[in-house]
Amino acid sequence: MSNQLDKVRELIALREEARLGGGLKRIESQHKKGKYTARERIAMLLDEGSFEEIDMFVRHRSTNFGIDKDSFLGDGIVTGCGTIEGRLVYVYAQDFTVFGGSLSEMLASKICKIMDQAMKVGAPVIGINDSGGARIQEGVNALAGYAEIFQRNILASGVIPQISGIFGPCAGGSVYSPALTDFNIMTKGTSYMFLTGPKVVKTVTGEDVTQEQLGGATVHASKSGVAHFAVDNEEEGLSLIRKLIGFMPQNNLEEAPQLVCDDPIDRLDDSLNDIIPDSPNKSYDMYEVIGTIIDNGEFLEVHRDFAQNIIVGFARFNGVSVGIVANQPKVMAGCLDSNASRKAARFVRFCDAFNIPLVTLVDVPGFLPGTGQEYNGVILHGAKLLFAYGEATVPKITITLRKSYGGAYCVMSSKHLRGDVNYAWPTAEIAVMGPAGAVEIIFAKEVASSEEPDKTKATKEEEYRKAFANPYNAARYGYIDDVIEPRNTRFRIIRALEQLQTKKLVNPAKKHDNLPL
Repeated sequence: MSNQLDKVRELIALREEARLGGGLKRIESQHKKGKYTARERIAMLLDEGSFEEIDMFVRHRSTNFGIDKDSFLGDGIVTGCGTIEGRLVYVYAQDFTVFGGSLSEMLASKICKIMDQAMKVGAPVIGINDSGGARIQEGVNALAGYAEIFQRNILASGVIPQISGIFGPCAGGSVYSPALTDFNIMTKGTSYMFLTGPKVVKTVTGEDVTQEQLGGATVHASKSGVAHFAVDNEEEGLSLIRKLIGFMPQNNLEEAPQLVCDDPIDRLDDSLNDIIPDSPNKSYDMYEVIGTIIDNGEFLEVHRDFAQNIIVGFARFNGVSVGIVANQPKVMAGCLDSNASRKAARFVRFCDAFNIPLVTLVDVPGFLPGTGQEYNGVILHGAKLLFAYGEATVPKITITLRKSYGGAYCVMSSKHLRGDVNYAWPTAEIAVMGPAGAVEIIFAKEVASSEEPDKTKATKEEEYRKAFANPYNAARYGYIDDVIEPRNTRFRIIRALEQLQTKKLVNPAKKHDNLPL
């Protein structure tokens, strides 16, 4: 009996050792940097008491450069599964207190094991990154470990949701796993991502930059678009992941959870009836429209600081999770450009992959002109958004609020890209271009030869406006299903979502598409 008790005591002692990671001094050092440990992060992320750890007793097996003299249980990562609001998720958190969280062959195998399991059972994977990169002593075995993870990220894409929290360094090859996942969250001041660090940049290009300037949270959230969210601290980041998971299904064969809604579906919002300014050149705030029509004004915006001329994010209508894509007239008049197009395209494709209906709010004067955009490939980037909407088979509801001109009309979930329900407000103008531009082309000679060119131009503009710059011309051909009173928008969207619940649409069989990258 005593022999058995000794073995139990040994197990308990080993568990305690594993939970200490790299030891108390390194844990203190982590806390001094304003960072939590891997286990503390998992405890904050998951429902209390739900975490089931896997591979606690794994150790590295490298003997290079004397590293075999230094070995820790768990080998620099904590892996397992647990629940968020009672729903199963798989999670891994890199442990910076063990070899700086550096990736080894065995560490990678732990990540791969939970990813394989998540794919088998159809549950989301959440990865918390805080690592110095590849474990140099392991050479190609560490690189092989990265590639094994990348391969699983690729196969899991569009099958199970994948979320990355960057809560420390993430440099070199390690950046590619987060880049392959659906959403990236970074913490301001304590996290960074880059392929090559400041020293290499200085040597090769002569640029003098800090880690923060090169790949900090603010840079990636506003300039590159690599980060979908930049948060002030880890608590906020982990709370955000819990919220984000709430809008998603477990996998691509399920629907997102539907909540009980206490916000009346027939709530009328009179403020919408006069939100559009009389002058076509004046802006208004699309956030006001979104906040008014969704359940309880609760909107989880994605990519808030990047390409602000378009808004994307999650909301609910009568408890049903939807993805919202909306032009923002307050920024660049709501024009589409390269960054806005790829931001929205990525979001549309995520929603389509995971059976989340799309609600598109349109007020777009066209694509941003200029050599900067053309040289940057705005044609290709615009085509990405066009492709994403045309490919999507989820319910698609489009409301045109004001302008919808030219190619941008086609791109923004038009009826011709298999939009299911396309509504317009009475203020909508759907045309090849605005009245002023159209008159300059169609009536150029007439205006030039007129005794009162300004008066003639104004008359012709009014003629064009009545003929084309309204929703009724498009409605006449069935391209708009109905012109609706703005204050009824919420009710009409909810009705449309109910009607489309059983929608079935399948794209032609193919190995995969050739998206215009």
